Amino acid sequence: MAFSDFLVGLSFLVIVSLVNQFGVIVSAGVGVAEKVCNFIMLIPSAFSQSMSAFVAQNYGAKKMERAHKGLRYGICVSVLIGFVVAYFSFFHGDLLCGLFSKDDAVIAAGWQYLKAYAIDCMLTAFFFNLNGYFNGCGYTRFVMIENIIGGLCIRVPVSFLMSQIRPVNIFFVGLATPCSSFIQVILCLLYMHFVVEKKEKKAITV
Repeated sequence: MAFSDFLVGLSFLVIVSLVNQFGVIVSAGVGVAEKVCNFIMLIPSAFSQSMSAFVAQNYGAKKMERAHKGLRYGICVSVLIGFVVAYFSFFHGDLLCGLFSKDDAVIAAGWQYLKAYAIDCMLTAFFFNLNGYFNGCGYTRFVMIENIIGGLCIRVPVSFLMSQIRPVNIFFVGLATPCSSFIQVILCLLYMHFVVEKKEKKAITV
């Protein structure tokens, strides 16, 4: 789990290094947007950690139906919160960025990046809860592999390719994050259906 978090941080560090070559305004704008994003990410992160603890307790007590119910409720609440956050990030990102900077050019650049991140707010509602579920069940190796694929194999290459487009559009660079999140959601759903559910059914039968 610690290694997974390290990989996620590393992938975002690469994005920051790519953005820095576009000048002070863009770099400052993304820096401001990242501060907003770090605050926003506290919500799905809290759901993930809570889900992990909740599922682990029920997994140990062999009450998997209760764990599934908790997962469904967690996703539903996260999606509702994610929708509200996505709305403000996309349509009122200037207000959010304005909390950290008063420079109009920096705010505009940060808002452009936040528009891409708004898409990610809906996707993280799913895979953060699913990751919490997997961690609670002890499937931490899959979570690590999934983060490697999403962070290093998707987010970093996509951000690099988008940074080569001219004229530079920081929105396209920001799309690397929802692209990786989308792939991670697919991987989580596939793992849940083809691996976890089969193991749980087998355990119940035994």
